Amino acid sequence: MKFFVDTADTAEIRDLAETGLLDGVTTNPSLVHKAGRDFLEVVKEIAAIVPGPVSAEVVALDHDGMMREAEILRKIADNVTIKVPLTIDGLKTCRQLTGDGTMVNVTLCFTANQALLAAKAGATFISPFVGRHDDIGFDGMQIISEIRQIYDNYDFATQILVASVRHPVHVLQSALIGADVMTAPPAVIRQLFKHPLTDRGIEGFLADWAKTGQKIG
Repeated sequence: MKFFVDTADTAEIRDLAETGLLDGVTTNPSLVHKAGRDFLEVVKEIAAIVPGPVSAEVVALDHDGMMREAEILRKIADNVTIKVPLTIDGLKTCRQLTGDGTMVNVTLCFTANQALLAAKAGATFISPFVGRHDDIGFDGMQIISEIRQIYDNYDFATQILVASVRHPVHVLQSALIGADVMTAPPAVIRQLFKHPLTDRGIEGFLADWAKTGQKIG
């Protein structure tokens, strides 16, 4: 499963990229607002840090407007992926862009039927939001299972990009189901490293090593 980080914080992206774990980055208008920087400048910087797909979202709601914004965004770098909403105009834009060889991430997916439409429109990635589904009392991961089955039934090439990931259990469940990608905030990715027995083991090894009185180098 590929790991994307969901942020516009370039310092966080650089730090995580050094681990070799990052396969891409997702952003959205809210994350760019939080970063407090120029949108195009941030996308350009991120695309230079991570060689994999970098999702940059259009904000127009009509097809022509989306295409105008996409034209600006995809000129930034070859790895920029255009992010469009799961609407009729969004899927029209998806079809046209992927037909030109541009990667497209269809976002704000909340049903398997919507994911089916995105795949038929040629989406590179479909982004079902599991955390937001959980927030209103539904099982977000059930949608991932349904999408996986549908895509496998018809051999769709669209990659399932699990979004709105809230905790490490979402990551585990995504991997077990067979999602292609998950995107999570930096804090959630960092939680994946943590386990109390790992910490306890390090403490024990260091205590025993100190007793030897030795040094390495």
